[in-house]
Amino acid sequence: MKHLLQHSVWKTFGIILVTSAGYLNGCSKTAEEPLETAFSRSAENAEMANEGLTRSQRLVDDWLDQTDPRTGLIPRNLWESGDQSEIWNPKDAAADNFPFLYLTAHFTDPALSEGRMLDMLFTETALTSRVDRIPDVYSFRKQDFLHDDPDPDRIIFGAAEYIKDGLIVMTELLGPGPWHSRMAGILDDMLYHMSDGPVLFDTFDEVVNMEINGELLQVLSRVYWMTEDDKYLDFALQIADYYLLGDHHPTRDFDRLRLRDHGGEIVSGLTELYATLHYANSEKAQRYREPLHEMLDRILEAGSNEDGMLYNEFNPQTGEILDQRLADTWGYVLNGHYTVYLLDGIDAYREAAITALENVIQYQQYNWESGSADGDADVVEGALYLYNREPVPDAAEWMDRQMAIMWSKQDSAQGRERPEGKWRQRGVVEGWHGDGNFARTSLMHALWKSQGTSIRPWREDILLGAVMEENDLIISVSATDDWTGRLVFDRQRHRDYLNLPLDWPRLNSFSEWFTADPDRQYAVNDLSTGQEVNYSGAELHEGIRIRMDAGEEKRYIVRAL
Repeated sequence: MKHLLQHSVWKTFGIILVTSAGYLNGCSKTAEEPLETAFSRSAENAEMANEGLTRSQRLVDDWLDQTDPRTGLIPRNLWESGDQSEIWNPKDAAADNFPFLYLTAHFTDPALSEGRMLDMLFTETALTSRVDRIPDVYSFRKQDFLHDDPDPDRIIFGAAEYIKDGLIVMTELLGPGPWHSRMAGILDDMLYHMSDGPVLFDTFDEVVNMEINGELLQVLSRVYWMTEDDKYLDFALQIADYYLLGDHHPTRDFDRLRLRDHGGEIVSGLTELYATLHYANSEKAQRYREPLHEMLDRILEAGSNEDGMLYNEFNPQTGEILDQRLADTWGYVLNGHYTVYLLDGIDAYREAAITALENVIQYQQYNWESGSADGDADVVEGALYLYNREPVPDAAEWMDRQMAIMWSKQDSAQGRERPEGKWRQRGVVEGWHGDGNFARTSLMHALWKSQGTSIRPWREDILLGAVMEENDLIISVSATDDWTGRLVFDRQRHRDYLNLPLDWPRLNSFSEWFTADPDRQYAVNDLSTGQEVNYSGAELHEGIRIRMDAGEEKRYIVRAL
């Protein structure tokens, strides 16, 4: 009943705020009150978006203070000793930290991202490529590879992590660029050296195999759409056949399935390939349909609690819960269920996502990932993907509170102990590669609070927030000091950058909120001047010029024509 009541309030706003012209005329008190409420909400969102960006920029500043003086690369961790204390590695430093330091700078300091941080990518490519373009662990002490021999298992594992957790994220948000070229080079050389088929490590167990193969399925599916090259789809089909058509079914043939990181990737990978096949090869999709549904059904039946939260690990054959802790990655796994709901109309899969979103507020004080900020980051990220499709009010409240908990760990000694004098405590969170995920989710949260809009140039005193009311985007921008710049609007990145036929929820993507279509016209009403100006979507992508005096707040209403 509570959710229905809250939804009713927003619908009431939509009825009163019928047109942009109505906002401007604003003669009626009943029209003015909900409009003021909407702008108050956008101003509140601006405060939270600003905190996320500011904290992420502090993180960037302090991590860049720790770069290796000769290579300019960031180390894996700041608190380890011995050989492990002074290395760059693909699966951690490259996959989990560098991309999100770069993306933070993209929004807050483009000169930094396009200069020093882009140089880091070029340096990494030159120094760490070991098997053709596939990277390996690099030692700052040795100024050479840490390991004498290029172990195939280590190299393929690290490369899969790098392209799936790092480079594909940069490509999803920024589009083509050096990060995409790096990803394509690594992926092509991996496929060449893995021509025998699915990755099966001799030195790791089947859970790790599921992780790597799941990661490859996600990347291969997206790169297939970007290139329309069948070689990527063909390799993905080899992996999926192994799990869905052979005797390696994730829930039928194994006595453990890990739903948290390092295992649950197989669910995301198989469902994302299934979505690809729905459009690219319907006959193959039909063959996968029953075994895929079997896997998803069993996860909901035996791997979740009464509130829809998923356990870290369970035995899919007996239903025994092998790890009673809840997976901070429940949203990642339910992405897969929701994707299949979009394709096959299985209402139970949508209900699973909604149930988790409705009940997660009960877990406000839950100790995700043993108290690490990385657990907070992952659990909010996964919830955001689903909330983008199913905006449950309680989930929004929970995410804001959870972000505050995560941010507090930047200001305290929570998480990993900070060695005395090792680094400044202003920006570094826990001093390991998982700090990048703090920035990642802060950026995702900030873009939700601004509905995908951003400002150029960014400054810490500028507050930008937005809310959607029916078809209208309500924007609040304010500045402590004089400022002139651009207000930039997002695009349909899944279409423009990836060429996807459907924006299904994807791990390692930045959700789209308000997006401007380049082929449409938009009316932008500036309430401070009473002027309405029409822009094309392409012009909104470039940004509209704004000038603000010190202490001024600008209010805009944007509507597609």
